[in-house]
Amino acid sequence: MYRPFLEYLEKDLFDKFDLRSRPIPAGLEGNVSNRGKNQATIQSWCYECTELRKIRYTYIDAGSAAQVFNSVIYPSYHYDIPLLGIDLLCFGKNKILIVLDFQPLFQEESYLTKYIEPMRSLREKYNDLAQNLEMKFYDANQYFSKYLLFAKTDAETVKTTFFEAYQDYINLYWQMLDRAEIIEKEEEIKKIVKAQKDYDQYSAERDPASGLFSSYFGHEWSEKFLYEFLFEDAVPLAVPTKAR
Repeated sequence: MYRPFLEYLEKDLFDKFDLRSRPIPAGLEGNVSNRGKNQATIQSWCYECTELRKIRYTYIDAGSAAQVFNSVIYPSYHYDIPLLGIDLLCFGKNKILIVLDFQPLFQEESYLTKYIEPMRSLREKYNDLAQNLEMKFYDANQYFSKYLLFAKTDAETVKTTFFEAYQDYINLYWQMLDRAEIIEKEEEIKKIVKAQKDYDQYSAERDPASGLFSSYFGHEWSEKFLYEFLFEDAVPLAVPTKAR
């Protein structure tokens, strides 16, 4: 269902940037599961370039049972622009959820005005795809913008209106990156490094997809996938050891 979204992003990335493969830890680039009603495959890709330090995307294909496309793009530490986050989920015919956002690293008013306000006109254009749904696992005021697209929808809308919105949002993100000033001051770079690391920690601890990964590929593989690939700067929460 979401293959066209993966292919569009991939083509855009290769057309616009001088991409290099970024290593994925051995055994985490793909997996196959026969646990469910349908066989499930998971495959991931990861790249980097001068402007973008980590470009990762993952596709889960379990036939009619599940289709998932997830991507996060992390800019170089020399840019303070938001991350680009994409999460497209389909479970059966009736549970289709789309999330697309420029995920702010900071919540200062000046930052939001500079990087989030440019999204306003697109959000207004696609207002039907912004349903103000409750976020069960995340704080909507942290690492999400007020102009995100977040909707329960249907397959036809995904193929038409949302695909158009997806292209528009991604094009706006490239424009933002083109205009972004390169940051050279060490203390500002340290602030960006911390913000991106904090994003990984926050996301790893709350990501509901870990349950999906576990159900198909087992807990051990899923924990490695979460902490060694998806959110590699996160530190797993310590599990207390039992006294002997």
